[in-house]
Amino acid sequence: MGRIQVAVLGATGMIGQRFAQMLEDHPRFEIEGLYASERSEGRRLAEALRVRDHVYREETLETRIRAMDLDAVAANCRIAFSGLPSDLAGPTETALAAKGVAVFSNAGAHRMDDRVPIVVPEANPEHMEAVRDQPSYSAGGFIVTNANCSTTGAVMPLKAIAGVYPLKRVFISTYQALSGAGYPGVPSLDAVGNVVPYIGGEEEKMESELGKILGGYTDGGFAPAGPRVVASCARVPVVDGHVESLAIEADADMDAETVREALRGFRGEPQRLGLHSAPDAPIIVREEDDRPQPVLDALAGTPWRARGMACTVGRVRGGGDIVKLFLLSHNTLRGGAGGSVLNAELADAMGLLR
Repeated sequence: MGRIQVAVLGATGMIGQRFAQMLEDHPRFEIEGLYASERSEGRRLAEALRVRDHVYREETLETRIRAMDLDAVAANCRIAFSGLPSDLAGPTETALAAKGVAVFSNAGAHRMDDRVPIVVPEANPEHMEAVRDQPSYSAGGFIVTNANCSTTGAVMPLKAIAGVYPLKRVFISTYQALSGAGYPGVPSLDAVGNVVPYIGGEEEKMESELGKILGGYTDGGFAPAGPRVVASCARVPVVDGHVESLAIEADADMDAETVREALRGFRGEPQRLGLHSAPDAPIIVREEDDRPQPVLDALAGTPWRARGMACTVGRVRGGGDIVKLFLLSHNTLRGGAGGSVLNAELADAMGLLR
């Protein structure tokens, strides 16, 4: 079986470069081209490099960036991985899908569209079937989005706990890394030694996206479900890794140790299928009082290729109808490019890329 040719859109941005990282030596996907705006055309990836914690292969660093040409992408690639900003992503992704390209997007432009799934493969792999109802599917094209980076961190623990207890409400406070704002992100004089208690649109995204992910898809439409979500989001002076505090209320008495066991034992379709970028354990439970921490846990996940793809949970405590916990998720890997690559691996396993 030959490798599938893929394009990376937005290759000069942080997410685009994480796509390049995740796709190096991928057994199924091969980078056909790195694409960005005309002003970046001809530059080597090394000249635009933003990622600081990965050593790229020399071949990758020497790759020349191309100006975005949708006809060329459609002619040469089965998949486009989109790290574009939302305002550009919307029309670009729609046009590529119409040309028969499978688009796996990190952008928010299409997340709440009818028939466009927001997929976190361990939580809602069945939603991938919605692409068959997209108008472009007959030509082979469709759009799949990953969730907002803060939503991604919360959804797997909530899915695991909902398998044991009927959840009612979730109060989420996030402490989000600077890299979530893109590069160069928040100005240094605003970030250093500071907490910024506002991230535009973030709270609304969490509250709406979790309902879509945890709900069902029937008769050509999504039916939001799951607990009511109340979110508060802040930016903190951390490079990578979103920390979130969850207070989870159920319609039953909960036991903290039962919650821990549900989290430890949680596995999903990516683990069952052995997908290349899937972590062995999608949720890692720490027993230490002071974990998780971004400097220690942002790159959690095994095997090596799945570093940064696991969610780390700690300080699970409480009882009665409320349990509290902290979680950490890598925002540009699991919550960004890695999530989209895992979505494409799932779609391939489901036969949607034939």
